[in-house]
Amino acid sequence: MECMEAELTEVIKAALKEDLSKDDVSRLLGLQRQPKPKTGSIFYKLSIAVGAIAILWCILFGFKSPLTMRNEISESFNKSACFIDHSEASLEFVRPVTNCAAMCEGLTEVPRFDSITRDEFLKDFAYTGRPLVVTGATRNWTAMDVFNFNYFKKLYNKYEDAYDVQEQGSCQFFAYKTDFGSLEDVFLMSKRRAALKGKPWYIGWSNCHTKVMQDFRKHYEKPDFLPLESETSQQDWFFMGGSGPGAPVHIDTVDRPSWQAQISGRKSWKLIPPAECEHVCRSLNVTMSPGDIVVVDTNQWFHSTYVHPGDICITIGAEYD
Repeated sequence: MECMEAELTEVIKAALKEDLSKDDVSRLLGLQRQPKPKTGSIFYKLSIAVGAIAILWCILFGFKSPLTMRNEISESFNKSACFIDHSEASLEFVRPVTNCAAMCEGLTEVPRFDSITRDEFLKDFAYTGRPLVVTGATRNWTAMDVFNFNYFKKLYNKYEDAYDVQEQGSCQFFAYKTDFGSLEDVFLMSKRRAALKGKPWYIGWSNCHTKVMQDFRKHYEKPDFLPLESETSQQDWFFMGGSGPGAPVHIDTVDRPSWQAQISGRKSWKLIPPAECEHVCRSLNVTMSPGDIVVVDTNQWFHSTYVHPGDICITIGAEYD
């Protein structure tokens, strides 16, 4: 700072030697005294910020409402392929605004049905975001007797590239609060821990291996109440583990609603409506027993799970359109 002041003094002296008046020097250097705005004022700073945001908004988006822009950005975001992970805050910003009346108005609990026709499901639940449970919906699935820890382990170990495909493909692995780094790590655990007698664990994954998928799907099928024209996604989801917290509270960005079938164990879901629906509906809790299928649009409901003590919890699921 002292060097700058010394240099400024020399400049002023040189200018005065050239017969410039003090006023000329002041104007040249911008030193004429003028009223200073109170830039320290919080109101001044806020007004500048709001004005800048308004101008930028109009330049980028025209005179569209924030609600309209949020939905347009969400649609673009979900269609684009991004190479970085997004924070919960960014995901919440781009989430489409929910139709609260259709999704949850009047719900005090998750409806349960012993059976439901395709027409009934399509009319009230399929694409409304309204959750439901269909009990005994897996009664004809051999998965109820076949799926267990050892079955999954043997199947993935059967194919040399099974784990490579999992790690290199578009599949995901959720370690949650465990020390596992991959699905392969899970199937390397000790027999004692796999039998839920050691350190607690609960994990989730989606399958990317074609031959593994073909074997899986020999033992279950698309729930018979889904619309005939609906198609199941090419990736199936699996969640497995012992008693304790399952998935923490989160919301998904998988574009489509999904179903999950309880194969073994008991698991409770907590469903929390998005902020814009808090005046219309309440949080819901539902417990799944073996044979139950829950349908939830996890893109609209924030959700978490808890596994009850007892048998190992195994859940399978998929999206549908």
